[in-house]
Amino acid sequence: MKIVVGISGASGIIYAKRLLEYLNYANKYKIYAVASKEAVSIAKKEISIDLIDFFKSLNIEYFDNDNFYSPIASGSFLVDKTIIIPCSVKTLSSITCGFSYNLITRACDIAIKERRTLTICPREMPFSPIHLENMLRLAQIGVNIVVPAPAFYGEPKTIDDLVNFVVGKVLDVSGIENNIYKRWK
Repeated sequence: MKIVVGISGASGIIYAKRLLEYLNYANKYKIYAVASKEAVSIAKKEISIDLIDFFKSLNIEYFDNDNFYSPIASGSFLVDKTIIIPCSVKTLSSITCGFSYNLITRACDIAIKERRTLTICPREMPFSPIHLENMLRLAQIGVNIVVPAPAFYGEPKTIDDLVNFVVGKVLDVSGIENNIYKRWK
């Protein structure tokens, strides 16, 4: 299974990090990553990592967000899933309007036009009516919208527990089997 993971410039890079670690650990997925310049900067501030070095450490194929010559910029390159985590509201707006101004939004445009699984994780609050309308428009055409809102029925003890819940839900709605979080019994 081929999976594109886009990381846009919003708080919540920890979710992307955990998702990539989980997919890499499963050792059965080909992962293509793309990150905005803002995401690279936020990763250093929020979780003290160099995102590009992190991709390399996991042997994840990385493409610059301005690289429209990468294979993931073409609908003829078969990809099974596209996940944008976190998804800034700027990226959300661009996806909704079909405005492919960078590789992340182009990958989403391809997922939509080719009717492939697209999951986005908008990271903003509170949402404005414009944000909510954009999410509704995307949901109506089959895009999975997963707002990073962890549940507490699993009695989380750590931030990792909360992060794992969100990532587990992202994997669930994307159709990727996992056991990363405590499910309701």
